[in-house]
Amino acid sequence: MTESGIAGAAELLRQAKEAFRHDAAALAVVNELQSRLEGPLRIAVAGMVKAGKSTLLNAIIGEEIAPTDAGECTRIVTWYRYGHTPRITLHPIIGEPQSLPVTREDGRLVFNLGDVRAEDVERLVVDWPSASLRELTLIDTPGIASLSQDVSGRSTEFLLPEDAPMAADAVIYLMRHLHASDVRFLESFKDTTAAKSGTVNALAVLSRADEIGAGRIDSLISAAVIADRYSRDQNLRPLALGVVPVAGLLAQSSRTMRQRDFEAMQLLAKMDRNQRERLMLSADLFVHAAGPEGLDQAVKVSLVQRFGLFGIRLGVALIRGGMGNPTQLAHELARRSGLGQLLDNIAYLFQSRAEALKARAAVVGVEALLRNSPADVALRLEAGLERLQTGAHEFRELSLLTTLRTEGLSLTAEQSAEAERLVGGRGSTPSLRLGLDQEASPEQISEAARNCLGRWRLLAENPLTEPVALEACRVVLRSCEGMLAAVPAIR
Repeated sequence: MTESGIAGAAELLRQAKEAFRHDAAALAVVNELQSRLEGPLRIAVAGMVKAGKSTLLNAIIGEEIAPTDAGECTRIVTWYRYGHTPRITLHPIIGEPQSLPVTREDGRLVFNLGDVRAEDVERLVVDWPSASLRELTLIDTPGIASLSQDVSGRSTEFLLPEDAPMAADAVIYLMRHLHASDVRFLESFKDTTAAKSGTVNALAVLSRADEIGAGRIDSLISAAVIADRYSRDQNLRPLALGVVPVAGLLAQSSRTMRQRDFEAMQLLAKMDRNQRERLMLSADLFVHAAGPEGLDQAVKVSLVQRFGLFGIRLGVALIRGGMGNPTQLAHELARRSGLGQLLDNIAYLFQSRAEALKARAAVVGVEALLRNSPADVALRLEAGLERLQTGAHEFRELSLLTTLRTEGLSLTAEQSAEAERLVGGRGSTPSLRLGLDQEASPEQISEAARNCLGRWRLLAENPLTEPVALEACRVVLRSCEGMLAAVPAIR
């Protein structure tokens, strides 16, 4: 976000603190908005029950700290944020926060609620010294469309509050296939106002992608074809910035690979091919059948639980192809799981415009406060609020992106696609906006931006261009000018 935009959001909150200095409840909301503006980007991981949310969250963090079983804690909204020392804090619905013991079993973090029931907990907050959490706060949410209305309601209330900004700045939405419930939930984010636009902060993930091909070694290729089709689906396209296929279990286990995992796969790689393929016809057969020598049943069970048959097959194939150390294998398995593509999308679509997404939350939060405030208080803040909404170019980009994805404009399909790209619909870095390679030089960026600027200037000057499309042209032109102005900084 531009310096003026960031400063504008901070100034709006400063004015709000002054305006609400005698209202303790409102002041607490403003303080939370200020903390949010100054803190890391918040990304919620959402989806229906058994979509693999906690597994994917562990993969992103790079450690198995989110519980993946069906225990009590999977029914609670859980925040994972950076902290210098491990700490777990339980925030009850009624009462003061309390610390929970930090214990690990077989490398996994274990949550012990003691005598507290899950339904009495507002949220858990886990502080963890992971480099992945320095720039991101990840929020694990209970399954949507759960048979338990209480569990499903917790996620809906957290992700879609009635009169407040969503507690997360962006959403990674997991689905095993495109279901009507997924579309209905994502539609809840849709709003055409500049500050509330939800279409720019949702990324869909085709989770458990290895299951699409029944665990075959080419499963991710099949999943990628389906993900591409979903991304162009007319029901889903207005609701999410893209669809990424990820084999969540493999992504998690490759990031936490152990020496014994590698050694077990080495033993499998040395087996006769026909014998090995018969062994891996099913998970049950793999665990209970004899062989190879030196690989006991307990290790086989662990391999299946951690990697699944798809991950085992892929790992063995890579070892047979020449990968001779666990670090190299872990990196390649993570890449092939789809995790790398997901992390790239998070960086391009969310982290690169983190300031704009956080400032948007400040605007929505102040708007919500003003709806129930005395007229004199509202009057003192409305001018600054309107100035920020209309003056911050990032909000105008978000608004145009929403319009392009939902209502459309009187532009050709090619013009609409280019406009969407230029305002950051596929990533906010200049190279992504301009459709260039990530390693593009400043000269290439400058030339491409000038070409786009000239094209859109001609369209803006065309007397046949409709007024609504003309406003879109102005936003695109400003985005092109911003990229040109940033070229010296890129050098």
